[in-house]
This record gives sequence, C-alpha cells and structure tokens, in this order.
Amino acid sequence: MRLIVAGQEAATASEFAELALGIDVELFGGPADETDTDKVVRLAVARDVLRDLAPEPARYARALLNTAERRRAQTWKAAA
Repeated sequence: MRLIVAGQEAATASEFAELALGIDVELFGGPADETDTDKVVRLAVARDVLRDLAPEPARYARALLNTAERRRAQTWKAAA
C-alpha cells in the first residue's frame, strides 16, 4: 500500500507521521547516539513544540516521547 499525503509519498511510518501530522519523529524519539547535553536541548524544544500542536498530533508526540524513554531504560538495564 502506498502512503501519500499532500501529494508526497511516504516511504516509512515515520515519514508518514511527519507528513500527515507535522511531527518530526526524531525530535520526540531522539537518535540512538545522543549525548546528555543534546538530549536536554532536544527535550526542551520538544516541550515547546508540544504546546503548539493540535490535540491529536500532541498525543502521538507524547507517545513517542514515552516510548523512547522506555526503550532507553531497557537498553541501559540490558547493558548493566
């Protein structure tokens, strides 16, 4: 199935979310190789963006934030 939003084709689910909801998945999910300083800055920007989002995209963005934090916690536990 092709995912087309506003005349642009999304190759992945992340691209679809970005096109359909206006959400930068990496902003709310964070990259795997992120430093602590980068994380603080990214989360500050993400909180500012959350305040401006419509309710439905905001719910999706919060879910991305929560999922990313759980994934990091599982990675840290596995590494210990």
